Amino acid sequence: MFSGAQISLYPMTDGFVDVILSAIAALDPYRPVMRIETDDISTLIVGPPETLFPAMRDLLAAATTRGAHCVVAATVSRGCPGEPDDPICTPVTGGRPLAPLAERIETALAAVAAAPVLGIRVAAQFSFYPLGQSHMGEIYGCIDFLKRSGVFDRSKHFCTKLGGDAGAVFATLGEAFLSFGAPDGHVTLDLKVSANSPTAVAKPLRQGGIHAQRL
Repeated sequence: MFSGAQISLYPMTDGFVDVILSAIAALDPYRPVMRIETDDISTLIVGPPETLFPAMRDLLAAATTRGAHCVVAATVSRGCPGEPDDPICTPVTGGRPLAPLAERIETALAAVAAAPVLGIRVAAQFSFYPLGQSHMGEIYGCIDFLKRSGVFDRSKHFCTKLGGDAGAVFATLGEAFLSFGAPDGHVTLDLKVSANSPTAVAKPLRQGGIHAQRL
């Protein structure tokens, strides 16, 4: 399998260079298990599928420490038939079997409930593409999971919006990526995650858990 993401970080501040360069350092702990390549457009991270969303979460969390509005835009993919298999992408847990859909939804909900609370409010919107035949059942199952995740905001044209603590939001995105679609199939996500937005309607985050938020 090949799994990875092309990530671009956009800090809305005159000091964007320092924000980007310091935030990239948050990826250093992942370098032993990932291939990380940065150019003037994006940063490529290639590695076990379970590590992709924690890495993106930590990148955005590091960028928000100065209070600037920051956005992460990413294209995430696993199982692309046009990419060669790479041993670095071997799932840490050995991969997930294709359990019944209802069982996968419950497992994904448990993973989100166990996500760390970072105290950083984010909003996200993403589109989920499990490519191949009979994909609509997987999409509907993912939608059911999202609506029960505690961070579902609303459905939008062509995408779904989430909002809440960064730990729960990135865990939800990760579970959508890992739990739906065939384990060895081609699945892609197109996503944007925003923190410190000046247009967000501030509401307190509940400590020690997650719940639905409207941003």
